[in-house]
Amino acid sequence: MTHKLRLSPDTSWLGACCTLWWNDDFLLMDAGISFEQAIDEMALAGFRGCSVGHKYPTDPGILQAALKLRDLRVSEPWVSTYFTIAEMKQQTLDTVRQQLDFMDAVEAGWSDPRRADLVVAEFGQAVNPLPVALFANAPRFDDEQWNRLCDGLDEIGLMAHERGRKLCYHPHLGTGVMTGDAVDRLMAGTDPALVHLLLDTAHLAVARTDPLAVTQRHAARIKHLHLKNMRAGPVDALHAQNQSFQQGVENGIFTVPGDPEGAIEVFPEIIDTLAEAGFAGWIMVEAEQDPRHTVPLHYAKMAREYFRTLVGW
Repeated sequence: MTHKLRLSPDTSWLGACCTLWWNDDFLLMDAGISFEQAIDEMALAGFRGCSVGHKYPTDPGILQAALKLRDLRVSEPWVSTYFTIAEMKQQTLDTVRQQLDFMDAVEAGWSDPRRADLVVAEFGQAVNPLPVALFANAPRFDDEQWNRLCDGLDEIGLMAHERGRKLCYHPHLGTGVMTGDAVDRLMAGTDPALVHLLLDTAHLAVARTDPLAVTQRHAARIKHLHLKNMRAGPVDALHAQNQSFQQGVENGIFTVPGDPEGAIEVFPEIIDTLAEAGFAGWIMVEAEQDPRHTVPLHYAKMAREYFRTLVGW
C-alpha cells in the first residue's frame, strides 16, 4: 500500500551506495565484484544514482561515460575530516578541494539537476577502522575540539556552497558524532546555510539513538539520506560483547530497508516528516553487508521494491 507522501521523483532521486557490493573500510571483505558489475546491477535494480567507492575509475571522463551509459549520476563523494586532531586541518582542506574538483570534472557538460553532495564525517580519533571495542573506545570531544570541528565544517561548507554543492555531515559509528546528543551539538554549532545533515538511519539506531526523533528535531537541516536497516540480534551482540565495528559488520548488523529481518520500522514516518519539511535531494539505500555471504543484487532489488511500495515510484 502506497504511503501518503509528497516526495516527487523530479526533485528526490533514489540511489544505491556501492558499499552494498563491497566494503570501502575493510577491503578484504570482498567477493570480487567489479565496478562495472556493480553499476550494471544498480541500474538493473532501478536506481538513478550511486556513491563513489574505491573500485571506481579515477579518470573523470571514464567515470562520466560509464555512468551516462547506465543513466546513473554520482550522489556523493566522501571526505573523512580531521579537524579535531593536531596538524590535520590543511590536509583536510586540500582533500575537500580535490574532491570538489573531481566532481566538477565528472559532471562537466551535464545539464541535470542530480548533482552530487559532498558527504563528510569527522574521523579524528575514530575507532571504527580499528580492532577494538566500538562503543567503549569511541572518542568524546572536549569543548576545544568541538569548536575546531564546527569552525572547520563551516569553512568547507562554504567551499562546497561556492561550487553549488551541499555539504552533508554523516554521523558515523566509532566517531565523536554518532549519538543524538552529538548530532544536536553539531547542528547547534554550525551555520545552517553551510552545513547540512545526512541522516543515516542505521548508524544512529545501532548507537541506540532514535532516527525518527533526530529527523523530527532537524528535518530542515537534512538534505541527504542513507536509508539503512539493522538486525537486532547482531546489534545486541555488538553492544553486549564489546565487538569492533568490523565484527559487527561481518556479523550482519546492517541490512536494507524492506528486509524482513530489519528492526527499524519508522521509515514511513521519517519520509513523511522530511516531505513535510520540503525535502529534495538524494535518497540512498545502503547496507554495509559482507558480499561473500549475501547477494548484493538481491538486496538492491528488495530495497528498490520496498521504496516503490512506500511512495509509488
